[in-house]
Amino acid sequence: MTDFLHQQTAHCESGAVASLLRHNGLDLSEPMVFGLSSALTFAYIPLIRVGGMPMLAYRMPPGRIISGLSRRIGARFDFQRFRTPEAGLAALDRHLDGNRPVGLQASVYWLPYFPENMRFHFNAHNLVAYGREQDDYLISDPTFEDTVRATANGLQRARFVKGMLAPRGLLYYPTRLPDAVDFDQAIPAAIRSTVNMMLRTPLPIIGVKGIRHVARRIGRFSPADDHFNRLFIGHMVRMQEEIGTGGAGFRFLFASFLQEAATLIDKPRLALSADQVTDAGDEWRRFALFCAKMLKGRMAMDYQKLADQLMKVAAMEESAYRQLLSANLRG
Repeated sequence: MTDFLHQQTAHCESGAVASLLRHNGLDLSEPMVFGLSSALTFAYIPLIRVGGMPMLAYRMPPGRIISGLSRRIGARFDFQRFRTPEAGLAALDRHLDGNRPVGLQASVYWLPYFPENMRFHFNAHNLVAYGREQDDYLISDPTFEDTVRATANGLQRARFVKGMLAPRGLLYYPTRLPDAVDFDQAIPAAIRSTVNMMLRTPLPIIGVKGIRHVARRIGRFSPADDHFNRLFIGHMVRMQEEIGTGGAGFRFLFASFLQEAATLIDKPRLALSADQVTDAGDEWRRFALFCAKMLKGRMAMDYQKLADQLMKVAAMEESAYRQLLSANLRG
């Protein structure tokens, strides 16, 4: 069994990737991994349904952190999926017996070490398996403060669950890493990519336009459709606060990336944008609080108030991204 340094992080995919990179000799913080991958976004996708409701995303799809970061810094990861659980278990054992920690994709609901009140059906949770002892697999799960264990049967069920984003036993690990990252090139490129996604996409359901689109839709809700309206609002909060890190959490991660970047490439103005993104994250949290209070009857249901709060979020995010545009990152 190899020595593996576990760290609790804000988000599972960026945390798992940062841990694997650090173990293999490239020490990047979780915010830097997230920021360099240009994973921040907002998307309202009515053609894709989650629990009967339109997809709402606050970050790029699962896997984008790994692929985006790899392209940005010149890294390479090997990805393996399997036709059968038996083949997936055999491959995992081979890697671990060879002292190679690997990232795994699994279902939160079926991971045996998750407490009952933390389980929900999300099939794209990321964790690192770093060893095994008899029937127990040693797990570094970024969600938890300490390392945990999973039985072979429990881990297999979580790795080979069916449904949306079915993992099919996915495991991954780095096969090529740069000796050093050219931050002067990588950071500005990553920021420009994020800004383009949030401000310049032509689609009205993506980025800042997407936030305003959803705000207008909520503002037009009719009290006659109270049942659907409540389902939609509850779904939006669930996607924001429970699936992965959530809308506010991803904003805080990006803000931390900007703060670190300001020092690394000597661009103090990035710290000002970090403060703006943090403030936007606070307003996302305030939106979720309003929703929760209204759904629980602790505040009168007021669709216009929710719409106005989302419009405030959109304005704050737009201001932050425009500040980044003027930060002279090419200089």
